[in-house]
This record gives sequence, C-alpha cells and structure tokens, in this order.
Amino acid sequence: MRAPDVVLTLIGSVLLAIATTGAAEAGPVGADSAIRLSRHLIQRNPVDPYAYYRLGDAYIQKARETGDVAYFNLAEDALKKSLAIAPRLSAAVRHLAFVHYSRHEFAEAAIEATRAIELDPANRHAYGILGDAQLEVGRYAEAERTYGRMAELGMDLYAWSRLAGLKSITGDPEGAIADLQQAIADGQAARIPRESIAWAQWQLATECFNLGRLGAAEVGYEAALLTYPRYHRALAGLGQVRVAQGRYPEAIALYEQAIGVIPQPDYVAALGDLFQATGRPGDALRQYALVEYIGRLSALNRLLYNRELAYFYADHDLKLGDALELAERELDVRRDVYAYDVLAWAHYKRGNPEAAREAMVAALRLGTRDARLFLHAGLIERRLGNREAAREYLERALATNPHFHVLQADLARRVLTELGEPSAPLSTQEARHGQ
Repeated sequence: MRAPDVVLTLIGSVLLAIATTGAAEAGPVGADSAIRLSRHLIQRNPVDPYAYYRLGDAYIQKARETGDVAYFNLAEDALKKSLAIAPRLSAAVRHLAFVHYSRHEFAEAAIEATRAIELDPANRHAYGILGDAQLEVGRYAEAERTYGRMAELGMDLYAWSRLAGLKSITGDPEGAIADLQQAIADGQAARIPRESIAWAQWQLATECFNLGRLGAAEVGYEAALLTYPRYHRALAGLGQVRVAQGRYPEAIALYEQAIGVIPQPDYVAALGDLFQATGRPGDALRQYALVEYIGRLSALNRLLYNRELAYFYADHDLKLGDALELAERELDVRRDVYAYDVLAWAHYKRGNPEAAREAMVAALRLGTRDARLFLHAGLIERRLGNREAAREYLERALATNPHFHVLQADLARRVLTELGEPSAPLSTQEARHGQ
C-alpha cells in the first residue's frame, strides 16, 4: 500500500471510530453516518479493504437497528470486496460469518467463523458466532465449549449475553438473568452502540416475562425503549406485558408501532390473536392474512420465517399439511429444541400424537423452562390418554408463566378444568382445534 493510502486509511479509521461512537450517542444516525463515510472513503480509495470492512459493519448495524434483512445482503457484498483485497482480514471474515448466521445459513456461518479463528486465534467474537451457529443446530455441548473459549479470551456484553442464552435454553433462567444484568452493565460502561445495549435489556425483560414477572419485564422493556427509542423488539415485548395486564388498547397500539418499524410475522400474529381475544374477528383475519404474506414474500423470508409460519398455521388450525412440511424443513436447517417443538405441535394438530410425543421428548431434553413447551407437551399427553402427565405439564405451564399467551393460557386452564373430571381422550377433530 502506498504511503498516501496508509495515511488515508488511518484517517478513515479515526473518522469511522468517531461515527461508531456517535452510534452509541445518537442511535440509528450512527449507522447511517458510518455508511456515508465508508462510501466516501471508498470513492477516495477503492482498494482500501478497511473501508469496505467498515461499510459491511455499518450495514450489519443498520440491519440490527431496523430489522430489515436486506442490509445483510449489502453487508455481504461489502465484506467480500474487503476480502478480495485483503483475504486474511480476520475481522471481515468474522463479520461475514455473522451475516450467514443472521440469514440462518448456519453451516456457512460455522465455516467462516472457524476460518476467522484460524486467521486470528484471539478473535473472541468469532468464537461467539461459531457458538451461536452450533447452538442453532442443536450442538449444545460443542457450543458450550466454544463459548468457554470465548469467555477465556475476555468478557463483554456480547459474551455475557451469549452465556445467558445458553443458560436459558438449558433450564437456568436465573443464571441467564444474572448474566444479562452483567451484560448491560458492561455495555453501558463501554459505551457500545445503543441498539446492542437495548437488545440485552430486551432479552432480560423477555426472560423475566417468561417467568411471569410482569413488573420486572415492564421495567426492562421500558429501559430498552429509553436506550433505543422505537426499538421494535421492546415495543412488541411491552405489548405482551400490556396484554397480560389486561390493558388491551395500549397493547394494540404497541404492536402496531412495532409492526410499523418492521412487520415481523410474530408481531403480526400476536396482534391478530389480541384482536381475536377482544372480539374483533375481522381485524384478526386481516392480520392473519398478512402473516402468511410476509412469510412467503421472498426466498429469504421463506428461509427466515419457516418456524414462525409453521407455528402460526398449527396455532390457528390453518393448512396443517403445510405446517408439518414447514416444520420438517425447519428441522433440516435447525435442530434446536424449538425445531423439535414445532414439529411436535404440527404432528399433534395433524392427529399424530405418537409422532408428536417423540418430537416433544427431544424438545424437552435440556430442561428448558418455557410455558409454551409445557402446554404442547400437556396437550399431547392428553390426546394419548395420559391424564396425570397431561395435568402435570399444564400445571407447569401456568406455574412458569400464567400469562404466556393471550389465547393459549386460557386453553391450558380449560383443559386443566376438564382433567378434573373423568373424560375420554380428545378426538382427532378436537385435537385439531386446539382443545
């Protein structure tokens, strides 16, 4: 590299660091500023690998902030240009791994993360992405070892939040809460981008909500919105709390705000269920139609939202054959506990309780404390005529979180009431209607 190019690169790095710091102070403006500055530097020096790397980094941050996955494709283009100039730039390889992970290309993510580690064995964030990819495909023991290596290299918000995710899935939500609290403290001290801190606050609030701790969840979601205003995850999460509190107009407004930022299928389905619960079936049907439209809008959406669409169909007794096909396709990509849960749920709704139970055993194998898993397990056992096992799972669902879903929590209560009296197992038709 010529001397003037070195100087330009150093200047660019300083300016980009300033832009990144601005992201911590000004939210989404930081990513936009970094994108503009990176493009300017590329125009000045089109063979600067660091400018392309920073452009890819800024696009990734923009994708996280907005929920618009199209920015990941732009990030990939920029990172590949960086690596075409500097093939051994470990940070760019790591970011490319994150892009693959974000698009649910977990095998590719693992390959690139491993390559980043080979280029720089001290690249702890590459270990984090490798562990994430292993977690998504159900390789939990490997993920735990990978995260352990990440932790040995140093702890920050990203490391603490990853350890929290592993603890949550393996049935230790209290440990997850403690780790997320540490993650938030570290992130605030390090003045990292606000969206990253808000993500940890959102995840902490979600852990609290999943345990039925509405007050703590409310505080957490509101904190995330203070950190990063109009954060779509926190808006939807707070909407869920307002539903549990019976504050339905506020919940509707919050879900509508979240959908206005990014119309993710789970937000739209939740709003439809809320309309259904509050006597607005026409509005519910419009939301349900939108869920399917979003889920099948593009090839990338079909990959990203397979699971959400399978759950949606099974939850609402729609296209149950498609639900099972989507669940089976999801298992080809991800073999985590929720891939097995959605497969169990689809089999149950299709009237195959034996196959449903087999998948449910796999879903519950780590001891994950999730009311939805317990509901599904209870209904499967009820369908098989195992009343005591059914009662135990349904009681566990409501003990874990009595407000876990605006419609399904009431379903759990109704079936528990029924189990208090002698009755025959549910018929296939009743099972298909979620009773």
